[in-house]
Amino acid sequence: MEFTKYMHIERLGTDEVDGILDGKCYVFPKIDGTNASVWWDGETVMAGSRNRELSPGSDNAGFCAWAINQQNLYDFLSQNQKMTLYGEWLVPHSLRTYRDDTWRNFYVFDIFDHRDGKFVPYDEYAPVLDDFGIQYIPLMETVTNATDEHLLMLMKRNTYLLQDGKGFGEGIVIKRYDFVNRYGRTKWAKLVSNEFKEEKGKVWDLGDVNMLTLEIKIAQEYVTTGRADKLLEKMRETGQLTSKRIPEYLGRMQHEIINDEMWNIIKKHKQPKIDFRRLNRAITQQAKLVAPTLFGKQVSTSVRNLDASGH
Repeated sequence: MEFTKYMHIERLGTDEVDGILDGKCYVFPKIDGTNASVWWDGETVMAGSRNRELSPGSDNAGFCAWAINQQNLYDFLSQNQKMTLYGEWLVPHSLRTYRDDTWRNFYVFDIFDHRDGKFVPYDEYAPVLDDFGIQYIPLMETVTNATDEHLLMLMKRNTYLLQDGKGFGEGIVIKRYDFVNRYGRTKWAKLVSNEFKEEKGKVWDLGDVNMLTLEIKIAQEYVTTGRADKLLEKMRETGQLTSKRIPEYLGRMQHEIINDEMWNIIKKHKQPKIDFRRLNRAITQQAKLVAPTLFGKQVSTSVRNLDASGH
């Protein structure tokens, strides 16, 4: 088999997961590592990151070198050659309060069966992975017709892998194995803790938020400290962070917002008219604000240069 990219988990409340709570949902703790996968290529175990196939010479935080030497992964995949294991390779990102014994381990959160093109339900894969001694993210609870209040309560109970007394985790993931959205796609939802969100208007000291342009509002909402931290950690995996990499950071942030969030932006703002030149400038300004240490100084919160002409 070949590398197959994992789905993008959608924020709860977006159009892509509208209706996911209307049925039996499986709620899991969300952990803050790097996305990884393993599969069988006909002869041996192969490894991937979120976006590409890995090799020992082109690795991702050491995951490939680790995975290809795990006998339990070899045994499982050689016997289940049409399945891909997806999980989190736990290396330091934004959240660094996990127990010392949890780092540099692989925690499976999904199995995709290529024979029928579907994800294997938790109830089916958990006992099998137990037999092979493969770690996986445990179920927190099954809940039918979940309410927002109940999900928030579960999110605050997520202390999976964390040191005692170090708060709660990144959030929760909600799956409904019979769910297909209105576009015919299988999607999971996520609810992210307030520790990973920014208050609107917080980092742009601009007064009345109603006076902001649409482009600045979008940048405020989506270019957060949590997102910047994760992006910078990914960049650290490929080399030291220096001022020479500022253009890479800004470009990758712009790409993430436009590539991953544009559909949500369009739905939320009702088919908006967006000036993309101004949007890119707003994203750049916000990206500087949420990662000032990369720039060697505190970035000014002034946006006077973002005038109506976009200059």
